[in-house]
Amino acid sequence: MTENFAAARLNMVLSQLRPNNVTSDSVADAMGTVPREIFVPENLQGVAYMDEDLEVAAGRYLIEPRVFALVLQAAAVKETDVVLDVAVGTGYTSAVLGHLAQAVVAIEAQEELVETASNTLTSIEADNVAVIQGDLKAGVAKQGPYNVIHINGAIDEVPAELFDQLAEGGRLVCILGEKPGVATLFLKEDGVIIEKALFDAIVPSLDEMKKVAGFSF
Repeated sequence: MTENFAAARLNMVLSQLRPNNVTSDSVADAMGTVPREIFVPENLQGVAYMDEDLEVAAGRYLIEPRVFALVLQAAAVKETDVVLDVAVGTGYTSAVLGHLAQAVVAIEAQEELVETASNTLTSIEADNVAVIQGDLKAGVAKQGPYNVIHINGAIDEVPAELFDQLAEGGRLVCILGEKPGVATLFLKEDGVIIEKALFDAIVPSLDEMKKVAGFSF
């Protein structure tokens, strides 16, 4: 079975990533190394490498590999970077980021997922990833500032608190909106946030970060 997963992982890289403009060797290598199958429920392990979003817990998904890879590529994560990974679910994205960055702070709101992600990451010796329970919109200011912030799931807008935790020269990547949303890169230059649209993407929404509708009179 391990050999089958290794073959599926390689096929993911060769058939889903490389033909779809994923030119970063570091991203392809990281995603070709991390065992995606251990981050999904047992009944989904057989489809862990399919090109679709997989629900791994209530409101948490593994975003399809192509979209995740392209977003990571846009973030241009370096070995010296400190990364904040928001709404990590079972921890897969943090594991991949751990291969690219110096350190990853992973925040998750659901207590049981914090334990699940921590245990799974420990099992693959992802020692540079720390999983913390907290309010997704608030981030983890005390561990910042961050060179890269990655948000799992489609959101309406980026909370100001997360922009505040972005280091000078930092990059924040996310999917803005739904049906379709737009993969978006935010850069902080001279204290100013610059927004750059990347590509259209349809991914599940991250309900905890939905914009609260105001009252109208």
